[in-house]
Amino acid sequence: MNPSTGTLPRPSAALRRARLGVFASFLACGFAVATWVVHIPRLMDNTGLNEAGLGVLLLVLGVGALLAMQAGGSLAARWGSRPVQAWGTVVMLLGILAVSLAPDPLWLGAGLILFGIGNGALDLAMNEQAVRVEQAYGRPIMSAFHAFFSVGGALGALLGGTLLALNLPTVVSMGIMGAVCAAVSLGALPVLMPSHAAVAAAAGEDLPAPTQAPARSQVLRLGLVLGSLAFAFFLAEGTVNDWSSRHAVEHFGTSESLAAAAYGTFSVAMTIGRLCADRVAGRFGAGAVVRYGSLVAAVGLLGVVLLPSFAWAVVGWGLYGLGLSGIVPQLFTAAGALVPGPRGAVVLARVVGAGYVGMLAGPAIVGGLAGLVGLNQALALPVVLCLIGCALSFTLRLGVPGGAGTAPQEGTTAPAHR
Repeated sequence: MNPSTGTLPRPSAALRRARLGVFASFLACGFAVATWVVHIPRLMDNTGLNEAGLGVLLLVLGVGALLAMQAGGSLAARWGSRPVQAWGTVVMLLGILAVSLAPDPLWLGAGLILFGIGNGALDLAMNEQAVRVEQAYGRPIMSAFHAFFSVGGALGALLGGTLLALNLPTVVSMGIMGAVCAAVSLGALPVLMPSHAAVAAAAGEDLPAPTQAPARSQVLRLGLVLGSLAFAFFLAEGTVNDWSSRHAVEHFGTSESLAAAAYGTFSVAMTIGRLCADRVAGRFGAGAVVRYGSLVAAVGLLGVVLLPSFAWAVVGWGLYGLGLSGIVPQLFTAAGALVPGPRGAVVLARVVGAGYVGMLAGPAIVGGLAGLVGLNQALALPVVLCLIGCALSFTLRLGVPGGAGTAPQEGTTAPAHR
């Protein structure tokens, strides 16, 4: 920060290019997920897969992604995240092609393992890059990166729907989308930030020892809190994907077409919120985004559960999406800065993985509760998790290390990574 003006210095051209590269990486990841999602009905027809079998294969995909995230964290700590993104993109493209050619569920499952591994590696790599670019900027920019994941998903859904409407063979439509995804992701590599070791070598210095690193017990404690928060909020977010439309049909008696407005409103609110959350974090602190965002989300979902009108429920889903939108990016920022230097990628991988477990487990947990007490009552679980997340957020000091987004002194955190 410039001491005479109180403003941050203008980012270098290389740093601005790296930021664009991270935007492209998030866009490619969202596009890849859409490539799989929009083709699910056709792939089920091609392979004779039923809904129960799809549930098993979705679990297989998730496990592959989760394992790749953990391995990717260790590899990124040693070699940097650019190689992780490169091989992850190639494996993901191979998985897309294998899935498109699948004649039976077994082949489809093998392809989804490849796709999950590649997507998990890309997910970890792009978030590691996002953390480092944000630290170099010295102000909150993480939420905008995550917004581009949603943008990529929307563009992928649009292109996928168009290709499906043309009735092209599955291998052609998925191949086109996979090629676009790979081109964007691999094309971003040259402008991304190099590894910590490469930066130190270019400066003619040895890689500095993490002398400011917090004690191991502190890292474990804060990492556990961040992982728990990621699990809770990813579970809260994942609930919407599978149960928002079903709740509208079951609880309000809407048609299936009208019920789609619940998820659509949530998605739009999430995207808008993520495009705005960085400014809010810069003005009021990242801790405020987590605390008040979780409260807004809880109020919104309570409205869905308690209000008698579907129109008000749609408003509630919008508030839910708006409240959740900026939370996870702040958690990833904190996780990536918890341990200075390249080992921060390992901590980030653990927290991202915990969130991913929540995303996978959420629909199943809510579904199990719905079988016992009814879907409307089961939606009280994400409300409770949002309130718990709000309470846990007071144990952390969240924000960009050394930047304008760092909240005032509150609780304990790792020292700034410089």
